[in-house]
Amino acid sequence: MILVLWDVDRTLLYVGETDRLVYREVFREIVGRDAQTLPARGTGVTMPLAVRELLSANAVPESELDHLARLMVDRLPGRLNRHREALRREGHLMPGAVGALAAVHQSRLLVPTIVTGNLKASAEIKLSAFCLADYLDMSIGGYASDDSHRPALVRIAQKRAEAVYGHIFGRENTVIIGDSLQDVRTGLEGGARVIGVASGTTSAEQLAAEGADHVIPDLTNAERVVELIHTVAGR
Repeated sequence: MILVLWDVDRTLLYVGETDRLVYREVFREIVGRDAQTLPARGTGVTMPLAVRELLSANAVPESELDHLARLMVDRLPGRLNRHREALRREGHLMPGAVGALAAVHQSRLLVPTIVTGNLKASAEIKLSAFCLADYLDMSIGGYASDDSHRPALVRIAQKRAEAVYGHIFGRENTVIIGDSLQDVRTGLEGGARVIGVASGTTSAEQLAAEGADHVIPDLTNAERVVELIHTVAGR
């Protein structure tokens, strides 16, 4: 069996400006003023770290960072849920996402789930808004609500999958599919092969140079995606 760890944003779907709108709204609610600087787009940084960067970049005192960051993280999923309609209206599925997810889901040798910088609740909101959750075993994923250090999420997902499927998962049979340099670093440090997808803000050349095992332009060739999963996992 091969554990397939899908990234969410800019790999499977794109939510437009909704994430940044949510950051602005929760920042204003918690801090009491507007944020002048927002997190960079498409970096793959986990949400708790992005929140701390947001607070720091907007001159929140160091002594208040931990407390205010916890408050913001707690409120982000609920605020995102209020914008479900905006997710669909302003966002879209990435090319080939449904076909690729379906092909992986249908293979009896592949176990598809998520490793993401999103909190679990936020990932569930996004995936369900675009009708993608049924293609994934969300219960065994790794989320920023588990650990803010993204590479640690690989082992978390592997252990959860081992408990459910009775199979040992390590670097040789775990594959991340993602669009950012953080996805590549997560695999290299966390213990997974990486298929880079040049569908986000990172070029194919950058993904390859960072150490992705293979890079594809998008997910439109579902058969090729499944073939590459087996190839990079050495099957």
